[in-house]
Amino acid sequence: MKIVIAEKPSVGRELAKVFGATTKKDGYIEGKGYSFTWAFGHLLQLAPPQDYGFIGWRRQHLPMLPKKFKLAIRKIKTKDGMVEDPGVRKQLDIIKKLFDEAEEIIVATDAGREGELIFRYIYYFLKCKKPFRRLWISSQTDEAIKEGFRNLKPGTEYDTLFNSAHMRSESDWLVGMNATQALSISAGNRSVLSLGRVQTPTLAMICSRFLEIKNFVPQAYYQLAIQVDKDGQLFRAMSVNNFDKKEDAEELLAKIEDVASGFTNGAKIISVEAKPRKEPPPLLHDLSSLQQEANKRKGYTADQTLSLLQGLYESKLVTYPRTGSRYIGDDVFAGVPTLIDKLKSHKDFGRQAEFLQSIPLNKRSVNAKKVTDHHAILPTGEVPYHLGSDQQAVYDMVVGRMLEAFHQECVKEITKISVESGSLFIANGTVIRSAGWRSVFNESDEEKKDEDNPALPKVKKGEELPITNKALLEKQTKPKPMYNEASLLKALETSGKDIEDEELRYAMKDSGLGTPATRASIIETLINREYISREKRNLVPTTKGLAVYDVVKDQKIAQAELTGQWEKRLEEIRSGASVVDFKAEIAEYTTAITNELLLSGNTLAAKLASAPQPTAGAVVETKAD
Repeated sequence: MKIVIAEKPSVGRELAKVFGATTKKDGYIEGKGYSFTWAFGHLLQLAPPQDYGFIGWRRQHLPMLPKKFKLAIRKIKTKDGMVEDPGVRKQLDIIKKLFDEAEEIIVATDAGREGELIFRYIYYFLKCKKPFRRLWISSQTDEAIKEGFRNLKPGTEYDTLFNSAHMRSESDWLVGMNATQALSISAGNRSVLSLGRVQTPTLAMICSRFLEIKNFVPQAYYQLAIQVDKDGQLFRAMSVNNFDKKEDAEELLAKIEDVASGFTNGAKIISVEAKPRKEPPPLLHDLSSLQQEANKRKGYTADQTLSLLQGLYESKLVTYPRTGSRYIGDDVFAGVPTLIDKLKSHKDFGRQAEFLQSIPLNKRSVNAKKVTDHHAILPTGEVPYHLGSDQQAVYDMVVGRMLEAFHQECVKEITKISVESGSLFIANGTVIRSAGWRSVFNESDEEKKDEDNPALPKVKKGEELPITNKALLEKQTKPKPMYNEASLLKALETSGKDIEDEELRYAMKDSGLGTPATRASIIETLINREYISREKRNLVPTTKGLAVYDVVKDQKIAQAELTGQWEKRLEEIRSGASVVDFKAEIAEYTTAITNELLLSGNTLAAKLASAPQPTAGAVVETKAD
């Protein structure tokens, strides 16, 4: 009997259905020579401190550096405290029985880091020695499943993937457990003060931006505007220089020809530049970029988007959702024309799908070297039925982005007119000559953006034109905007660096904070810890969050760039780098941050006196990130 283990019951049942296995048993389904069983996500986790003899929260225990980590069954909270989940224990017993009887094990947990970790923890906890092979698929369609089973991979090919996942799990335990206890103990154990390897630098980014805005002092400045007439077509030009003093601006304003006098030679055209600008189509979506778009368009949280996308994946409508890649290989690209053809009847995108069939497809998103474990998110070509409005919206974002990515460039003509009238003025105009990929969603936002840069009349260098109006404009400097989920996810990709270019940002993904699959949970963790809250679409720190930040802001644990370097190290382990070296470095880092935090508590205790208390039963998370 071959045993197939999936990550959750719904996937196990779907795999069984594809193979025609119909005999339902307690905790598994069998038939056709296979038994299909499942986990319930993470059945096992790294054991808590007390399992290593660190009983109670005591200064002398820190730092806690277990020589060898143990696995423990997931616990649930009861009136008697935290106890083993009986459902998990029962399912593990079923899996053990099946593994003992198996001639071969087929791993069908999600084809990614967490899926590998879920299986390996079960396999090692049960002390199983049976051989296993890996199902590695990017889609849950019947054909993809069957093709995957025809091409099972040796389990050993994914050893480095497990090593990376396991080291991430251990480093999160070491940093989270030690930092949380150190800060809580030194603050007098008033409450559990959770810190984490990714959680804390993310909090620091949010708090730093909030305080920057709070302490921002607007500075007034002045600018001049003139309205120029070219044969009845009016256009506005703005002074190149800004003025700190109103008097200086008024003095120059007075020098501009008196428009009331009817003087016809008030503005001289110094130069005219008209250049075409080509905007390449956006890259295909990975999880992070889709979460950003969903937040901007619909206000969905990162967690909501992941949940909706996971549902679409399990319904066979989109490919693997937790991908960090925005590219596809040539093999997948070969199937894109068929996917586009199936969209001709789509009520919103049908016309664009037909158009794309008449032109060569743009291959900007096609680069096999940039595909990691999974390619970018695509529709599968399956026809969706009876989707809820939220699922439909996310599905359409996936479909629309595919059409955008393979569309033509957007071609604009950017015009710049330099005008002399006592000082230099500039008029900018934009005309879209060919909408290209922007026609897919009929980008209204872009049209609004160009309202400030309308089409300009044809003028020639040396022309002198009348000024019909002039004005002095008082303006104020503005701070950066508060983080919302879209802008925070974007910032996490580059450890807080402001990088607009999407390809350069993508190139830095291995040095970002967290991973596309874990960033949503980091935001939710900070909210559950009562460190931040959602105010409309903004993420705002609480009094408690600011108090914690004020203590840790200058310490290693809050440094986004340092945490990004650890993320890069974990990715290097995925490629075969030394686990031993990483363990030594993370132990050294844990010792350093623990000692720093043990000295910080007195300051924090005073700050927390007025801060809201956490909800009862706050616990320290030990899951990834």
